[in-house]
Amino acid sequence: MKLLVAIAPDRYRDEELDKPLTVFRKAGIGFDIASITTGTCAGMLGGTAHASLTFDHADPSLYAGIVIIGGLGSPAHLWGNRDLARLVKTLYSAKKIVAAICLSPVVLAKAGILKGRKATLYRTPESVAEMKAGDAVISESPVVIDGTVITANGPDAATAFGDAIVSALNR
Repeated sequence: MKLLVAIAPDRYRDEELDKPLTVFRKAGIGFDIASITTGTCAGMLGGTAHASLTFDHADPSLYAGIVIIGGLGSPAHLWGNRDLARLVKTLYSAKKIVAAICLSPVVLAKAGILKGRKATLYRTPESVAEMKAGDAVISESPVVIDGTVITANGPDAATAFGDAIVSALNR
């Protein structure tokens, strides 16, 4: 079992990547990290991660789901990325896990998969407006599971977010 983990090439939120990956490793779940470019991606807190593939080269049939990491790089690099939106729609249609944390649930809203679904996110005026435009039902909970869609509101929920993804994969 393998997940596709999507991050911005810069300003991804370090603990939103590191904590779920720790949970995945402990559970024996593999993952590939993807971004808009391959190579080293820089976190907001000084960490780095290696993206081994780009969104346009990721084959959704190889993955049990997608996990989209947040941070300040998400609005700039992920919200409007058509290749990432295509992956989200394809995996969602295949009833696979589609998960996003912090500012990245907006990617799901913009992909059109949150219509009438409960979701949470890191609240900014822009992120809330985008979620409402996507007809999401915004929740105050730190982690929200609605079918195969899992969202979390930020770094403090990162471990619980990872745990929710592993639980969903083991159903």
